[in-house]
Amino acid sequence: MREPRPTKPIRQQHPRKAEAPPNQFLSEKFPVLTFGGTPRIDLSTWRLRLFGLVEKEAELTWAQFSALPRVAVTADFHCVTQWSRLDNAWEGVQVREVLKLARVKPEAKYVMAHSIGGYTTNIDLEALLEENVLLADTQEGKPLEPDHGGPLRLVVPARYGWKSAKWVNGLELMGKDTPGFWELRGYHMKGDPWEEQRFSQRFSWDPDEAL
Repeated sequence: MREPRPTKPIRQQHPRKAEAPPNQFLSEKFPVLTFGGTPRIDLSTWRLRLFGLVEKEAELTWAQFSALPRVAVTADFHCVTQWSRLDNAWEGVQVREVLKLARVKPEAKYVMAHSIGGYTTNIDLEALLEENVLLADTQEGKPLEPDHGGPLRLVVPARYGWKSAKWVNGLELMGKDTPGFWELRGYHMKGDPWEEQRFSQRFSWDPDEAL
C-alpha cells in the first residue's frame, strides 16, 4: 500500500442534485475510450514537466510526485459520448499543489495538458485550480490501471472526460487558449457538461442521432 495515505478527503458538491447533466445516461461501468494504444510506461524514467508561463520550470520524478501531499476525491465523471458515472473515488495530488512548485506567472490563464503518446488538451487555469481537480494515481482504492490512464491521469470533474487526460507527463502554462488534440478536431474549447459544450459552434449536436 502506498504511503503516506491521503489525509484530506474531498467530496464533490453536485451542481444540480445527484443526477447526470443533460442528455447523459448513468452507468455503473467505466468504459475504456482511447485514441490510439495504451503506452507501456517505466516509472524509473517517468517525469512530470511543469513549464511555460512559470517562474521556475520543474520536472518531477515518480518518487518526488508521490511524496507530495495527497487527497482523496469523490466526484462524478461525464464522458462526451453521453455516459456518466457518479461518485468515483480517486486519490492523488491536487493540481494546484503541483503547480506551486513552478510558481505560475500572473499572465497564465490556460493550461495545456501533455500526455505520453502526444495527446494534448487545453483547460482554463481557473478550472484546474478547483479543490477537486487532481493528478490521480489511484481509482476505487487500487493503483490506476494503464487502460484508464495509469500511472497518472488528470481528473477534472467539471469538464467532459476528454479533458481528464490519461498518461499525463506535462502541464504547460499559457496566456492564450490554444486547442489540443480533440479541440482541433471540433470538440469544444471548454467542455462543460452542464452546458452541453460538446462541440464547437461549427459542429451541430443532435442527441437523438447519437443514441
